Amino acid sequence: MATMILSVVGSDRPGLTQALADAVLAAGGNWLESHLSRLGGLYVGSVRVEVAPDQVEALRATVRAVDAQGLEVRIAPAIEEPGLTGEAVAFSLVGQDRPGIVRQVTAALSVLGVNIETFETRISAEPYSGAALFQLQARLRLPTGVTAQGVQAALEAISGEIMVDISLTPSEAG
Repeated sequence: MATMILSVVGSDRPGLTQALADAVLAAGGNWLESHLSRLGGLYVGSVRVEVAPDQVEALRATVRAVDAQGLEVRIAPAIEEPGLTGEAVAFSLVGQDRPGIVRQVTAALSVLGVNIETFETRISAEPYSGAALFQLQARLRLPTGVTAQGVQAALEAISGEIMVDISLTPSEAG
């Protein structure tokens, strides 16, 4: 089977997920996993599907019909990964929102060679003051020789500057 990734973006409206599911099924494909959401008023996300190798062009054709309905869909072959190595950790961060938090945190992780496997952020209102509260949840994969304690120390070194609380805990790989 050929595993393909569909990346989607378009104006949010009812029926978009069904249109994607119809396109995958019409090509004889199987929907494996997805991350779809409303973000900034748009419907955005990614879907991993598998189809018979001789049906990849059929998938492209059925997706073009969805594309014609105003949902931009890009298709790319998935890359076969070797077995993952390194410790997986769950990372959370909470603090008052301000420009630069994501850049500083990702720079600290990048210097250590940490891979970000999942990354979700949101803004909510702080319960008492109503101030904008920035929240980040991620799953990280640590390279050989880097420990969770080392990552914690690097993040704590910037946490006072960006005024956030951080937490790293062991994670089940997903």
